[in-house]
Amino acid sequence: MVAALREHWPEYLIEAFALGLFMVSACAFSALLWHPNSPAAAAIPDGLPRRFLMGLAMGGTAIGLIYSPWGQRSGAHMNPAFTFTFFRLGHVKPWDALFYTTAQVVGGLLGVVLSAWALGGALDHPSVHFAVTAPGGSLALAFLAEVAMTFALMSMVLNVTAGPLTKATGLFAGLMVCAYITLEAPISGMSLNPARSLASALPAGDFRALWLYFSAPPLGMLLAAEFHLWRRRPMACAKYDHENRQRCIFCEKPAG
Repeated sequence: MVAALREHWPEYLIEAFALGLFMVSACAFSALLWHPNSPAAAAIPDGLPRRFLMGLAMGGTAIGLIYSPWGQRSGAHMNPAFTFTFFRLGHVKPWDALFYTTAQVVGGLLGVVLSAWALGGALDHPSVHFAVTAPGGSLALAFLAEVAMTFALMSMVLNVTAGPLTKATGLFAGLMVCAYITLEAPISGMSLNPARSLASALPAGDFRALWLYFSAPPLGMLLAAEFHLWRRRPMACAKYDHENRQRCIFCEKPAG
Protein backbone atom coordinates (compact mmCIF):
# COMPACT_ATOMS: atom_id res chain seq x y z
CA MET A 1 0.00 0.00 0.00
CA VAL A 2 2.71 2.48 0.99
CA ALA A 3 4.71 1.73 -2.15
CA ALA A 4 1.63 2.25 -4.34
CA LEU A 5 0.89 5.59 -2.70
CA ARG A 6 4.49 6.74 -2.94
CA GLU A 7 4.91 5.78 -6.59
CA HIS A 8 1.45 6.37 -8.06
CA TRP A 9 -0.06 9.25 -6.06
CA PRO A 10 0.00 11.61 -9.07
CA GLU A 11 -2.29 9.24 -11.00
CA TYR A 12 -4.64 8.99 -8.02
CA LEU A 13 -4.88 12.77 -7.76
CA ILE A 14 -5.48 13.03 -11.50
CA GLU A 15 -8.42 10.62 -11.22
CA ALA A 16 -9.93 12.76 -8.45
CA PHE A 17 -9.40 15.92 -10.47
CA ALA A 18 -10.79 14.40 -13.67
CA LEU A 19 -14.09 13.21 -12.23
CA GLY A 20 -14.34 16.39 -10.16
CA LEU A 21 -14.03 18.49 -13.30
CA PHE A 22 -16.51 16.25 -15.11
CA MET A 23 -19.02 16.86 -12.31
CA VAL A 24 -18.41 20.61 -12.38
CA SER A 25 -19.26 20.50 -16.07
CA ALA A 26 -22.35 18.36 -15.43
CA CYS A 27 -23.61 20.73 -12.73
CA ALA A 28 -22.88 23.89 -14.70
CA PHE A 29 -24.58 22.70 -17.88
CA SER A 30 -27.52 21.26 -15.94
CA ALA A 31 -28.10 24.66 -14.36
CA LEU A 32 -27.60 26.45 -17.68
CA LEU A 33 -30.05 24.25 -19.58
CA TRP A 34 -32.70 23.53 -16.95
CA HIS A 35 -32.83 26.29 -14.35
CA PRO A 36 -35.99 28.37 -15.05
CA ASN A 37 -34.08 31.66 -14.72
CA SER A 38 -31.50 30.65 -17.32
CA PRO A 39 -31.80 32.35 -20.74
CA ALA A 40 -30.74 29.08 -22.36
CA ALA A 41 -33.59 27.20 -20.69
CA ALA A 42 -36.03 29.80 -21.97
CA ALA A 43 -34.66 29.72 -25.51
CA ILE A 44 -34.14 25.98 -26.03
CA PRO A 45 -37.14 23.61 -25.97
CA ASP A 46 -37.06 20.93 -23.31
CA GLY A 47 -36.66 17.35 -24.43
CA LEU A 48 -34.43 16.21 -27.28
CA PRO A 49 -32.85 19.63 -28.12
CA ARG A 50 -31.71 20.26 -24.54
CA ARG A 51 -30.54 16.70 -24.04
CA PHE A 52 -28.55 16.89 -27.27
CA LEU A 53 -26.77 20.04 -26.06
CA MET A 54 -26.17 18.40 -22.69
CA GLY A 55 -24.80 15.37 -24.50
CA LEU A 56 -22.46 17.52 -26.55
CA ALA A 57 -21.24 19.25 -23.40
CA MET A 58 -20.60 16.07 -21.43
CA GLY A 59 -19.23 14.09 -24.36
CA GLY A 60 -16.91 16.99 -25.15
CA THR A 61 -15.84 17.20 -21.50
CA ALA A 62 -15.03 13.49 -21.48
CA ILE A 63 -13.02 13.74 -24.70
CA GLY A 64 -11.09 16.75 -23.40
CA LEU A 65 -10.22 14.97 -20.16
CA ILE A 66 -9.23 11.73 -21.89
CA TYR A 67 -6.82 13.44 -24.31
CA SER A 68 -5.43 15.96 -21.83
CA PRO A 69 -1.86 15.27 -20.64
CA TRP A 70 -3.17 14.34 -17.20
CA GLY A 71 -5.88 12.08 -18.62
CA GLN A 72 -3.30 10.38 -20.83
CA ARG A 73 -1.22 9.73 -17.72
CA SER A 74 -3.87 8.21 -15.44
CA GLY A 75 -5.89 6.65 -18.24
CA ALA A 76 -8.89 8.88 -17.44
CA HIS A 77 -10.92 6.05 -15.92
CA MET A 78 -13.15 8.44 -13.92
CA ASN A 79 -15.37 5.48 -13.10
CA PRO A 80 -15.06 2.73 -10.44
CA ALA A 81 -16.83 0.27 -12.75
CA PHE A 82 -14.22 0.89 -15.46
CA THR A 83 -11.34 0.50 -12.99
CA PHE A 84 -12.79 -2.63 -11.39
CA THR A 85 -13.34 -4.26 -14.78
CA PHE A 86 -9.69 -3.80 -15.72
CA PHE A 87 -8.76 -5.12 -12.28
CA ARG A 88 -10.80 -8.22 -13.10
CA LEU A 89 -8.91 -8.50 -16.39
CA GLY A 90 -5.59 -8.35 -14.54
CA HIS A 91 -4.52 -4.96 -15.93
CA VAL A 92 -4.87 -2.97 -12.68
CA LYS A 93 -3.16 -3.98 -9.44
CA PRO A 94 -5.26 -4.27 -6.26
CA TRP A 95 -3.92 -1.18 -4.47
CA ASP A 96 -4.17 0.91 -7.62
CA ALA A 97 -7.79 -0.22 -8.05
CA LEU A 98 -8.60 0.74 -4.45
CA PHE A 99 -6.96 4.18 -4.61
CA TYR A 100 -8.34 4.93 -8.08
CA THR A 101 -11.86 4.16 -6.87
CA THR A 102 -11.41 6.19 -3.68
CA ALA A 103 -10.05 9.14 -5.63
CA GLN A 104 -12.93 9.01 -8.11
CA VAL A 105 -15.54 9.05 -5.34
CA VAL A 106 -13.87 11.89 -3.43
CA GLY A 107 -13.14 13.93 -6.55
CA GLY A 108 -16.67 13.61 -7.91
CA LEU A 109 -18.20 14.68 -4.61
CA LEU A 110 -15.86 17.65 -4.28
CA GLY A 111 -16.78 18.69 -7.81
CA VAL A 112 -20.48 18.85 -6.92
CA VAL A 113 -19.81 20.61 -3.60
CA LEU A 114 -17.66 23.21 -5.38
CA SER A 115 -20.36 23.67 -8.01
CA ALA A 116 -23.02 24.17 -5.33
CA TRP A 117 -20.89 26.87 -3.74
CA ALA A 118 -20.16 28.58 -7.06
CA LEU A 119 -23.72 28.42 -8.41
CA GLY A 120 -25.42 29.39 -5.18
CA GLY A 121 -28.99 28.15 -4.96
CA ALA A 122 -29.21 27.32 -8.66
CA LEU A 123 -27.95 23.78 -8.22
CA ASP A 124 -30.43 23.10 -5.41
CA HIS A 125 -33.42 24.14 -7.52
CA PRO A 126 -35.82 21.22 -8.14
CA SER A 127 -35.37 21.54 -11.91
CA VAL A 128 -31.60 21.03 -11.53
CA HIS A 129 -31.46 18.96 -8.31
CA PHE A 130 -27.66 18.70 -8.14
CA ALA A 131 -27.63 16.95 -11.55
CA VAL A 132 -28.94 13.76 -9.90
CA THR A 133 -29.34 10.71 -12.12
CA ALA A 134 -32.85 9.28 -11.72
CA PRO A 135 -34.86 6.69 -13.66
CA GLY A 136 -37.71 8.10 -15.70
CA GLY A 137 -40.10 5.24 -15.06
CA SER A 138 -39.61 1.49 -14.74
CA LEU A 139 -36.67 0.51 -12.52
CA ALA A 140 -36.33 -2.78 -14.38
CA LEU A 141 -36.06 -0.98 -17.73
CA ALA A 142 -33.60 1.52 -16.27
CA PHE A 143 -31.46 -1.31 -14.91
CA LEU A 144 -31.41 -3.10 -18.26
CA ALA A 145 -30.59 0.15 -20.06
CA GLU A 146 -27.61 0.85 -17.78
CA VAL A 147 -26.34 -2.70 -18.24
CA ALA A 148 -26.70 -2.46 -22.03
CA MET A 149 -24.99 0.95 -22.28
CA THR A 150 -22.03 -0.02 -20.12
CA PHE A 151 -21.70 -3.34 -21.94
CA ALA A 152 -21.50 -1.48 -25.24
CA LEU A 153 -19.07 1.13 -23.90
CA MET A 154 -16.66 -1.40 -22.40
CA SER A 155 -16.90 -3.63 -25.48
CA MET A 156 -15.94 -0.65 -27.62
CA VAL A 157 -12.98 0.19 -25.37
CA LEU A 158 -11.66 -3.38 -25.30
CA ASN A 159 -11.93 -3.81 -29.06
CA VAL A 160 -10.81 -0.38 -30.27
CA THR A 161 -7.83 0.00 -27.93
CA ALA A 162 -6.45 -3.29 -29.25
CA GLY A 163 -6.96 -2.36 -32.91
CA PRO A 164 -5.66 0.08 -35.51
CA LEU A 165 -7.99 2.90 -34.35
CA THR A 166 -6.68 2.89 -30.78
CA LYS A 167 -6.07 6.67 -30.75
CA ALA A 168 -9.76 7.22 -31.49
CA THR A 169 -11.01 5.31 -28.41
CA GLY A 170 -11.57 8.48 -26.40
CA LEU A 171 -13.40 10.12 -29.29
CA PHE A 172 -15.71 7.12 -29.66
CA ALA A 173 -16.34 7.13 -25.89
CA GLY A 174 -17.31 10.81 -25.97
CA LEU A 175 -19.64 10.26 -28.92
CA MET A 176 -21.30 7.38 -27.08
CA VAL A 177 -21.81 9.56 -23.99
CA CYS A 178 -23.39 12.24 -26.20
CA ALA A 179 -25.71 9.72 -27.86
CA TYR A 180 -26.67 8.10 -24.56
CA ILE A 181 -27.59 11.42 -22.93
CA THR A 182 -29.56 12.52 -25.98
CA LEU A 183 -31.52 9.33 -26.50
CA GLU A 184 -31.48 7.30 -23.28
CA ALA A 185 -31.44 9.78 -20.37
CA PRO A 186 -35.25 9.76 -19.95
CA ILE A 187 -35.11 6.01 -19.26
CA SER A 188 -32.37 5.59 -16.64
CA GLY A 189 -30.99 9.08 -16.07
CA MET A 190 -27.83 8.01 -17.97
CA SER A 191 -25.22 7.37 -15.31
CA LEU A 192 -22.81 4.59 -16.40
CA ASN A 193 -20.84 5.46 -13.28
CA PRO A 194 -21.42 4.71 -9.56
CA ALA A 195 -19.14 7.55 -8.43
CA ARG A 196 -20.86 10.07 -10.72
CA SER A 197 -24.30 9.16 -9.32
CA LEU A 198 -23.09 9.14 -5.71
CA ALA A 199 -21.49 12.57 -6.16
CA SER A 200 -24.89 14.08 -6.96
CA ALA A 201 -26.96 11.91 -4.61
CA LEU A 202 -25.08 12.85 -1.42
CA PRO A 203 -25.54 16.66 -1.58
CA ALA A 204 -29.09 16.22 -2.86
CA GLY A 205 -29.96 13.67 -0.18
CA ASP A 206 -31.62 11.62 -2.91
CA PHE A 207 -30.78 7.92 -2.66
CA ARG A 208 -33.93 6.44 -4.22
CA ALA A 209 -32.26 4.57 -7.08
CA LEU A 210 -28.62 4.65 -6.03
CA TRP A 211 -28.54 0.85 -5.77
CA LEU A 212 -29.25 0.70 -9.49
CA TYR A 213 -26.21 2.80 -10.39
CA PHE A 214 -24.03 0.83 -8.00
CA SER A 215 -25.00 -2.50 -9.57
CA ALA A 216 -25.91 -2.10 -13.25
CA PRO A 217 -22.79 -0.30 -14.60
CA PRO A 218 -20.29 -2.74 -12.99
CA LEU A 219 -22.41 -5.65 -14.19
CA GLY A 220 -22.54 -4.38 -17.76
CA MET A 221 -18.80 -3.74 -17.95
CA LEU A 222 -17.91 -7.06 -16.32
CA LEU A 223 -20.17 -8.91 -18.75
CA ALA A 224 -18.39 -7.17 -21.63
CA ALA A 225 -15.04 -8.24 -20.19
CA GLU A 226 -16.14 -11.85 -19.81
CA PHE A 227 -17.48 -11.88 -23.36
CA HIS A 228 -14.18 -10.43 -24.61
CA LEU A 229 -12.25 -13.14 -22.77
CA TRP A 230 -14.57 -15.85 -24.07
CA ARG A 231 -13.91 -14.67 -27.64
CA ARG A 232 -10.17 -14.71 -26.90
CA ARG A 233 -9.74 -11.27 -28.40
CA PRO A 234 -6.49 -9.30 -27.99
CA MET A 235 -6.41 -6.78 -25.19
CA ALA A 236 -4.53 -3.53 -24.68
CA CYS A 237 -3.69 -1.58 -21.52
CA ALA A 238 -6.16 -0.07 -19.03
CA LYS A 239 -6.31 3.33 -20.69
CA TYR A 240 -8.51 5.09 -23.21
CA ASP A 241 -5.38 6.63 -24.75
CA HIS A 242 -2.19 4.64 -24.22
CA GLU A 243 -0.18 5.73 -27.27
CA ASN A 244 1.29 8.91 -25.82
CA ARG A 245 4.41 10.18 -24.07
CA GLN A 246 3.02 9.81 -20.53
CA ARG A 247 4.11 7.01 -18.23
CA CYS A 248 1.77 4.09 -17.62
CA ILE A 249 1.53 2.57 -14.14
CA PHE A 250 -0.41 -0.43 -15.48
CA CYS A 251 2.14 -1.83 -17.93
CA GLU A 252 5.08 0.15 -16.47
CA LYS A 253 5.74 2.03 -19.70
CA PRO A 254 8.13 4.91 -18.90
CA ALA A 255 7.44 8.51 -19.88
CA GLY A 256 8.84 9.79 -23.14
